Amino acid sequence: MNFNSVLDNCKTYEAGKPIELLVREYGIKAQDVIKLASNENPYGTSPKVVKKLQELSSSVFMYPDDSMYELKEALASKYDVQKENIVIGSGSDQLLNFCVKAKCNENSKMLMSKTTFALYEIYGKQVGCKILKTKDDEHNLEQFLELYKKEGADIIFLCLPNNPLGECLDKKDVYDFLNEIDSNTLVIVDGAYQEYASYKDENKAINPKDLISSYSNCIYLGTFSKAYSLGGLRVGYGIASKEIISYLHKLRPPFNITNLSLAGAIEALKDEEFVHECIVKNFEEMKRYEEYAQEKGFSFIESYTNFITLKFDALYVASKVADALLKKGIIIRDLSPYSLNAIRITIGTKEQNTRVFEVLDEILPSCK
Repeated sequence: MNFNSVLDNCKTYEAGKPIELLVREYGIKAQDVIKLASNENPYGTSPKVVKKLQELSSSVFMYPDDSMYELKEALASKYDVQKENIVIGSGSDQLLNFCVKAKCNENSKMLMSKTTFALYEIYGKQVGCKILKTKDDEHNLEQFLELYKKEGADIIFLCLPNNPLGECLDKKDVYDFLNEIDSNTLVIVDGAYQEYASYKDENKAINPKDLISSYSNCIYLGTFSKAYSLGGLRVGYGIASKEIISYLHKLRPPFNITNLSLAGAIEALKDEEFVHECIVKNFEEMKRYEEYAQEKGFSFIESYTNFITLKFDALYVASKVADALLKKGIIIRDLSPYSLNAIRITIGTKEQNTRVFEVLDEILPSCK
């Protein structure tokens, strides 16, 4: 059977390993597994959200409100934009896909950092795009601009903060860069972890209203999967000019998120106190990882997210560390596929992190 030839050079996205895998393959009890691979909020979901979902559980036989009126109203109020500036997706990754399909084909080019969210490249290759990457792993806007002036691009991806590394550009530098970009190039500012970056350093904070008011060719993408702790409900949103949003709606299928997802997201926005508490604890615990790395003599990338990248240099082999942790019931992300001798660890609860340090102490000597 013949398939679209552009898929021949397209990799399948690898999600973080599930808890069920360790139960099946290593006989570890589910309650003993610590999953720190997918950057989920380790503190669970707001009790207010859980209560609302329980109340609405009997309504799952019905289709959701496809206008998503209440959620758009809530987001419009939060960001001081119009409902017409908002599109809702099944996770922000669905909106990434819409953006690529709206702008790109086999004659298009897209520009991104060397090491960034894998789906950017995957979605580009699905439509036959030429992929342009900078030389540096972390975002280097000089390299972005050099490539852009040489090659041009239909889409530019800025992951702020960057996944899977955790670094984040200053807003001023981003805006200076955007001033150099043609208005026909779509710039996607992926703000999946912006809640964390904005808390840690206001210089990193991207305000969606300011962004789209100043740059009509930009779209800001946010998600409820990280700080708002609704990864299992799959709710993302895009904020952009009415023109951009209108084209994305042409690609959006009806009922693309569930009625429980809508309700959960609306309720989550009402409980900012829960989100704030989770973010505060996240950075308190992150300090422990930084101190641990310094103690053991390996480096880390300063993170503005809910995860940290530990770089082993020549001390240890990342793939061995990841595998040894897995066999002990701890799931993290091995960054060897990115040609980095590093691992990415979601910042867990105090108890989870203590266990990680104990196991690392045990397994590191055998991971050289």
